[in-house]
Amino acid sequence: MNTVLYPGTFDPITKGHTDLVERAARLFDRVVVAIAASPKKNPAFPLEQRVELAREVLRHLPNVEVVGFSSLLAHFVDEVEANVLLRGLRAVSDFEYEFQLANMNRQLAPHVESLFLTPSEKYSYISSTLVREIAALDGDVSQFVHPAVHQALIKRYHA
Repeated sequence: MNTVLYPGTFDPITKGHTDLVERAARLFDRVVVAIAASPKKNPAFPLEQRVELAREVLRHLPNVEVVGFSSLLAHFVDEVEANVLLRGLRAVSDFEYEFQLANMNRQLAPHVESLFLTPSEKYSYISSTLVREIAALDGDVSQFVHPAVHQALIKRYHA
């Protein structure tokens, strides 16, 4: 069974993330969306809520699981028995960092391949950071996220 692990903070999960997961679900038998605790990034939502939101957004995909993790990615990939790490590239500026991560992961988990996908052009400019900033400043982010995520952002920033 081919299993791909798509790790990230997903704070919040955007339509760009969803696009990548939907495309990966067509390519792989099993897709594990692994949501990192990432306390150093000071996420807007706690890990449990990010996992819950991602499950809601991705529930239409039967071969997709959403899990949280707080361990080293190279160890977690073995826990879920993944053989591929999926990473998204929105722009050329993402490449240098992602290339560095891929090489480090190759050293730490040489049995796992890294695969890069680009989101659909209509989502290529969306980032979780921008969505959080717009939402915090009372901007409308409904076109960038699933309705459940939109409601969670409204509650988080304007309740």
